[in-house]
Amino acid sequence: MTGLSTRVDLALLGVRAEVPVGRRSGAGPSDDGHVLIDGIGAAVPIRSDSPFVVAGNRLLRSGTDMGIEIEPVRRPRFYDLATADGVSYEKIAKLHGSNVLATTVVQTCIRYGEDQRCRFCAIEASLAAGSTIAVKRPDQLAEVAAAAVRLDGVEQMVMTTGTSAAKDRGARHLSRCVRAVKAAVPELPIQVQCEPPGDLHVLTELREAGADSIGIHVESLDDEVRKRWMPGKATVPLSEYRAAWAEAVRVFGRNQVSTYLLVGLGENPDELVSGAAELIDIGVYPFVVPFRPLAGTLAVDADGATAPTPQLLADVTNRVAKELQRAGMVGADQRAGCAACGACSVLQNAGG
Repeated sequence: MTGLSTRVDLALLGVRAEVPVGRRSGAGPSDDGHVLIDGIGAAVPIRSDSPFVVAGNRLLRSGTDMGIEIEPVRRPRFYDLATADGVSYEKIAKLHGSNVLATTVVQTCIRYGEDQRCRFCAIEASLAAGSTIAVKRPDQLAEVAAAAVRLDGVEQMVMTTGTSAAKDRGARHLSRCVRAVKAAVPELPIQVQCEPPGDLHVLTELREAGADSIGIHVESLDDEVRKRWMPGKATVPLSEYRAAWAEAVRVFGRNQVSTYLLVGLGENPDELVSGAAELIDIGVYPFVVPFRPLAGTLAVDADGATAPTPQLLADVTNRVAKELQRAGMVGADQRAGCAACGACSVLQNAGG
């Protein structure tokens, strides 16, 4: 496996390459191209100023062969299809990494007003650009998932959603979508992602619908950071997150629940690591990911924010990986989801 230092540099500095599979805008945390590094899926920024370049299937840094094989993920065949009413499959769900089907089932969010929006999020930008549709129907997702499994060997699926005004915060539409996909491809593991629902019984509904794992993403455990970076989500107190995580672990099981923790928002690194350790103790996998400024977000357009240093990312990742190892938790043991894929983080390179 690629060493942590090189993987950190790639995560932050990106690579110069032609990549047919990637993502622009959306719910974050970054714009990426999808590649295989020594056969393992990775999502890295595609940047014209990167010192890394792909030559053939080799990774070069400033002209020096790094001894690492790298190749772009191939464009999936299901992208060439459309529904009977003319909606491109690519607008319904996208390939992430080499074998993950990902979709945002509702591409709008009640927190998208400028005074409420998460400053790293551009969930409605892709909708405005016409690269997706606002609401994905369960039957559409089932059709696309079946094709992605059949044509491209997709092995897992991630469903996230913008937050709705309803008490369930969008989770019940996720349930309907999961149920439809599982009816079409029952062997496909699915992770759902949502805010803590107002009624925690909805977590049981998601599991009964067929969801295999769940992400309840907090991004930071520091209330001051939360208020600055995600003012809308910060109105949901951390106590609600903790209650939702505990119930989700009860329903889905230990290490089948995850949450994003973004490195580079200004949180004290020692507190970030200790918070991650507390999550691990209750059975929640802290998916540590570098913040990278995403085009079309307030972090870029208003803040001029920058990514963390390589030293900070490596330090936090190493320490969180050690906590995961101590607890016997590995992202690859999750049935589906971001931690199971691992492409957006460097935790797997540190043994997490």
